Formats: sequence, C-alpha cells, structure tokens
Amino acid sequence: MLAKRMIIVFLLLGFISLFADITYEGARSVLGAYLEYLEASIFIAGVISIGDLLNYFMRGISGFIAGYTRSSRMYWCLVLLGYSINLFAVPLLAFVGKWELAFILVLIERSGKGLRAPVRDVILAEVTEGIGKGKGFGLHELMDQMGAILGPGFVAWSLYNSGGDFRLAFKYLFIPASIAILLVIIAMSIYPRIRSVETTPKNALRFRGFSRRYYLYIASMMFLSMGFIHWHVVSYYIEQQGIISKYLIASLYLIAMASDAIIALPVGFLYDRIKLKILLITPLLPVLIIILFTSISIQTLFIMSIMWGILMGIYETAMRASIADLVEAGSRAYAYGLYGLVFGSSWTIGNVLIGFLLSNRWRNYLITYVLIVEFISFIILLKIVKEQGAASS
Repeated sequence: MLAKRMIIVFLLLGFISLFADITYEGARSVLGAYLEYLEASIFIAGVISIGDLLNYFMRGISGFIAGYTRSSRMYWCLVLLGYSINLFAVPLLAFVGKWELAFILVLIERSGKGLRAPVRDVILAEVTEGIGKGKGFGLHELMDQMGAILGPGFVAWSLYNSGGDFRLAFKYLFIPASIAILLVIIAMSIYPRIRSVETTPKNALRFRGFSRRYYLYIASMMFLSMGFIHWHVVSYYIEQQGIISKYLIASLYLIAMASDAIIALPVGFLYDRIKLKILLITPLLPVLIIILFTSISIQTLFIMSIMWGILMGIYETAMRASIADLVEAGSRAYAYGLYGLVFGSSWTIGNVLIGFLLSNRWRNYLITYVLIVEFISFIILLKIVKEQGAASS
C-alpha cells in the first residue's frame, strides 16, 4: 500500500512540475524581451537574475526550517506556500507598465520557487528510492520539461496570434497555475507523512557538517554557474539585436526545453551507472553556449538553445540526484538548501558580470571569462571523481 502511494505521489509531483513549468517557463521564455519592451537596459536584464539569487537564498532558508522542525506538515506547508507564490506572481506580469514592477514580481516568483524546491526534492528523493534516484529524478525532469516545452510553445502561439501582446499571454498562464496548486493539495492528502523525516532519529537530523567531497562538489558547481548565461540575458540581447521576431524568441526557449526533456531520462540512467563521472562534460557546455551566443546568427542561436537545454537537463537530473547521494537522508534538506544558496549566488554574480560585459567595451573578454571559470569547475570536479573512484576501489 505504501509503495503504491509513493508511486502515485511521484506521478503527482511530475504533473505538478509540468503545470508549474507551463506557467513560469512560459513567462521566462520572453521575460528578457518583455523587459526590453518595458524600456529596461540590458544591464537590468543581467541584474534581474538576482531573482535567482533570491530563489536559491530562499532554498537555504527553506532547507534550514525544514531540517530544524523535522515536521512532515511543515515540509508540505513549504511546498504549498512556495508553489502558490511561485505561480500566481506570473499572471500579474500582465498588469504592470514599468520594468521596476516586473522586476519586483520576478523576485516574488523566484522566492516562491526557492521555498518549495529543497523540500520537494527531499520528498522526491524518498518516493523514488525503489526505482533509483537517477531514474526517478530523470523521469521527474522529463515530465517537468514537458511543461517547459508546452509553456513557451503556448506563449509563442499567443504572441503570434495577438500581434506580440505580452500581457494577454501572461493572463492565460493563470489556468495552469491553478491546476498545479490543486495537484499539490491532492499529493499532500495522499502522502502526509514523510518517512525520512519522521522515522530518522532526532539526533541524526541535526546539522553536523558535510563531507569534504560535498563541499568540493558545490565549489565546482559554483564556478560552473558563474559562466552559465541566464536566459533573461539571452532573450534580451536577441530582442535588442532585432534579428528574429518575438514569437521566435519564445520558440528558441521551447527548443532549449525540448532538449532538456530529451536528455533528462538518459542522464538519469547514466547517473545510476557512473555517478559523478557524467558531470565531467558540464563545464564544456557553458563555453560552447557563450561562443554560439556571441555569434548572433539564426543558425548559431538554434544550436545554442539545444546546448542550453542539455546543460539544464543535466543540472536538474544528475546534479540534484548527486546531493541525495553525497549526504545522509536526515541531512538532505540542509544539503539541498546550502547547495541552492551557493549555486544561486554564483549564478547571479556571474550573470551580472556577463550583462556588464555585454553592455560595455569589454565585450570581447566575455569568452575569456567563461573559459576561466569553467576550467576551474572542471579541475575541482575531476578531483572529486578521482577521489570517488579511489574510495570505491
């Protein structure tokens, strides 16, 4: 009976992510272009990635609260509250007339995502134990990315048929947001008790530090994220250059999300077989992305979108599954929270710098910057993989 409920909750979590992604990924596909429409600068398009800093900061807060309270009810409350804030901020973008107000709504939306992400991942890690964490996170990411494909596709369709009316597209996103919240409530009622929280001895749930390998891992991911250009910056720059129509910008994001979906399940299977070795390719991808992005042609933008989606697919599958394997079950909420805080901080800092370089005479140094941070990420990751191999031999 318990196994059956775990499978049902796993599927519900997948559908929740599907409808959630229709909502906020649909909006994010054109958010940079919307900022340009609202007369913000490209520097602001880079700075708005501070929303992801807030997202990951709230992951740290959420992880601490969940780990400290050791309460299934608190876990589910954070999930429900987070999704509600995350999703209902999106349709409100339709009613703003200044980029400053859009900026505030992005911060609100990202903070909601941060609240629910680490506790959702703890629940997901638990209900996927029977099938393997890599496969479980891969299947979840596949469902997640189905929504991330449908969302930008719907926004592209809406923009095409409305003559580029951003506001109408945002209003329609209220529907999938409501469906996702309803599914969260159903999942709560089916699986109210989280075993890894309530059956682990209380002392085991106290934060007592993590292994050296875990800290090296988040250091590697920190440098990786510093060179990973945010889609806000991508879509703003493309809109600014004026080489393709607005609906095609959303279509490029759709291509990225489709690439993410295609890669997610194979990555999950590979992770269960070779563990962290699968991540060795990741530092190469931001370098290829920035080279293709700065070429700024329709053909290179198409390939760049595919690469961007592949990197996100690896991040959402193997990188998240790695955390569950690097720490004990009772410490996962803390571990996801700290990882999210570090990743988000470095991603924001990196994209503020990328936006600055793009808007100034130092644009030619952008590729050099990305090469440096990704090389550091690779060296640290290689060290972890070698240590893991030595430990298992």
